[in-house]
Amino acid sequence: MIGIDVVGIERIRKVCERFPQKFVPYFLSEAEQKLCQSGGVWNHQRIAGFWAIKEAVSKALGVGISQELGFLDICITKDARGRPIVCLTEEKCKAFAISRIDVSVTHDCGVSIAVAHIF
Repeated sequence: MIGIDVVGIERIRKVCERFPQKFVPYFLSEAEQKLCQSGGVWNHQRIAGFWAIKEAVSKALGVGISQELGFLDICITKDARGRPIVCLTEEKCKAFAISRIDVSVTHDCGVSIAVAHIF
């Protein structure tokens, strides 16, 4: 199953500034939030990339972000080379019978684009 998402980095920046205490915790875990900050400053490009990754994963599963799958059910970390590693919570892995999730994300011309391939 494959999913794709594209989001404007400027759009994410504006929402972060408008709702600084609500928006980021709505879809990023504390660990993910740390990955999206440098010296206490938000990296809006990275936040947009994480948003696109989570949306792409939800689309690949065919449910979108919904009651079946929330943003915080999708976990993003980084490997030693900085590549995104994605997994679902244990409960959601079982519910969707997921064995592996591969993602790719890129940023260009003011947008972040992510593709998710689920096995």
